[in-house]
Amino acid sequence: MNILDPELADEIICPCSGTTRGNIVELHAQGKDLDGISRWTGAVSGCGGCEWDIAEMLKALNEGQN
Repeated sequence: MNILDPELADEIICPCSGTTRGNIVELHAQGKDLDGISRWTGAVSGCGGCEWDIAEMLKALNEGQN
């Protein structure tokens, strides 16, 4: 599975905040890092279970994978 697959854009990556994979991609494109995404969406600030998944997405986006 390609974690940046556009078909997965509506998949919720953070159940606590309802943040989707598409939200992460859009916010990364706006220049937000993990901390900025957390502040904007509330992701990572609840149970923290999504932190690894979001960090992996950001790593892939930074490496230019899509």
